Amino acid sequence: MKGSCIIPTLRYENAPRMIEWLCDTFGFVRHMVVDDGAGGIAHAQLTFGNAMIMLGSARDDDFGTLQSTARAVGGISQSPYIIVDEVDAICEKARAAGAEITMKPKDEDYGGRFFSCRDPEGQLWNFGTYDPWSAEHKNR
Repeated sequence: MKGSCIIPTLRYENAPRMIEWLCDTFGFVRHMVVDDGAGGIAHAQLTFGNAMIMLGSARDDDFGTLQSTARAVGGISQSPYIIVDEVDAICEKARAAGAEITMKPKDEDYGGRFFSCRDPEGQLWNFGTYDPWSAEHKNR
């Protein structure tokens, strides 16, 4: 087996708008975006450094019955954590773009700096400088 990789997947009510927002606000880059022919997104892959998320438009199909939007379920049970160098700068950019800052930037007892926010459709995003793979944090 090649190395393992976990790629978070999300559904959005207005996926085209959210792709723009995620790229402009957080710095994601379009890797692949497939239009669904009806104004939505069938499948999109956005990268952030060597990490990736996949997303698409909410739809009433087999997978859509398994995964819905944050608003449709009234909350979320998962959220991506993204390792960054500049927590405060990303937080300010997110705030300016209309994100709800759910946890202001703060230094954590276990190391690193962290903040959390909700995007315009309610998905929760976490950004921090804590890198569990760094030599400083391994085998604690």
